[in-house]
Amino acid sequence: MNKIRELRKEKGLSQRKLSEFTGVNLDSIQAYETGRRKIGMNNAWILADYFNVSIDYLVGRTDMKTKKRPITSAIAWT
Repeated sequence: MNKIRELRKEKGLSQRKLSEFTGVNLDSIQAYETGRRKIGMNNAWILADYFNVSIDYLVGRTDMKTKKRPITSAIAWT
């Protein structure tokens, strides 16, 4: 199953509601879910942030759902 569709259904959202909540065009969401169009980076960021998953998970590059934590630098410069 398409990850966007899977995540949307897990939240109990219609495509229209997902569009309203995220600002991503309804036609685009429908096209991503059916595979008619590949998702662009801007909408990938928006949807990944909304669902709190990594972009890699959203586009099917990994099965790890959770985002990696940002690296905080503890390097002391001398």
